Amino acid sequence: MALDRRAWRPKLAYPPLRIFRYTGEALTAGAQTHRIEGRLVKIYGPAKTVADCFKYRNKIGLDVAMEALREGWRARRFTMDELDRYAAICRVQKVMRPYLEALSA
Repeated sequence: MALDRRAWRPKLAYPPLRIFRYTGEALTAGAQTHRIEGRLVKIYGPAKTVADCFKYRNKIGLDVAMEALREGWRARRFTMDELDRYAAICRVQKVMRPYLEALSA
């Protein structure tokens, strides 16, 4: 779950949550609002999600980030321009570059 760095942490017994703290554009860019069971919920789009996977690759595993990239690209969920924009916001452009080059080759 992504939260502002100053927001309170929800206390839930279930489901287990992993909280990631964001500020500024990293928190707001790519967020889409959806109505789920009568409540408005912000969910990140596919390109932002892939960029976040690469940002937290050491916590979730590089294999998870790679699979997200492959599956999103295969299903045409985002363009390279979108992915590059969110990679810049998440400061992972240099990390992602070799994987993007291999994917587009």
